[in-house]
Amino acid sequence: MSSTNGREPLPLERLLSRPVLVASAAIVGAAALAWAWLVTWQMPAGEPMVGMPGMVVSPDPWSAAYLLATFAMWALMMVAMMLPSAAPMILLHARIDRGTPAQRARDSGLFVLAYLAVWTAFSALAAAAQAALVDAGAAASASLALGDRALAAGLLLAAALWQLSPGKAACLAQCQSPLRFVMRYWRPGPAGAVRLGLVHGLFCLGCCWSLMLLLFVGGVMNLAWVALLAAAVFAEKLAPPQWRLSRWLAAALAAGAAAVLLA
Repeated sequence: MSSTNGREPLPLERLLSRPVLVASAAIVGAAALAWAWLVTWQMPAGEPMVGMPGMVVSPDPWSAAYLLATFAMWALMMVAMMLPSAAPMILLHARIDRGTPAQRARDSGLFVLAYLAVWTAFSALAAAAQAALVDAGAAASASLALGDRALAAGLLLAAALWQLSPGKAACLAQCQSPLRFVMRYWRPGPAGAVRLGLVHGLFCLGCCWSLMLLLFVGGVMNLAWVALLAAAVFAEKLAPPQWRLSRWLAAALAAGAAAVLLA
């Protein structure tokens, strides 16, 4: 395909002319890198909190080093867990955006960054919550799992109740219908892309915040538990609404709360 001035497009121009392909590759690459980093971040048993590979972190949960490492860990987990579930919205945005290839790539990037900014803010709050739990002795310093069965069961039950709430249903409906969401909130240009990403991120946060807090139940450093929650989020968003997967998940969470109390 030749350009309007008669010259052949450069390889980069040909690549940018396929925004859905570029967005798909970026999503897969970013999520894979985040998961790979989390795998390398696994702690030896019995160790206090570790930070990035090769970085020694103070055992004081309120030290700057501990909070920075904890925040980075949570931010990486949110990229690994939430970016795949946002893929349908990101790809739809890349498909329907208009402008030059460079403008479409820019707007898609801004949309993703704004979406992740919401979860980055959540990561900061989660890091503070983790520091408070470790400092109070409520969470183990190695696994970062709650030691109090009543508290763990309470989180599971709270998550189950939120699954059945009107707020959850309203947020999930926006996440399950990318086309309807984009038609309602679409605005052109960079500012519109940022706004769309923030709004989608907030709906996604409203949908999934209680499930993310369950990381403290199975252990923040338990990658199998992290992967299970990520799979639940992914399935819930992509499943047809008539499957009512959120209700089945609520039942599973309630059963889990009972099992924790009776264990």
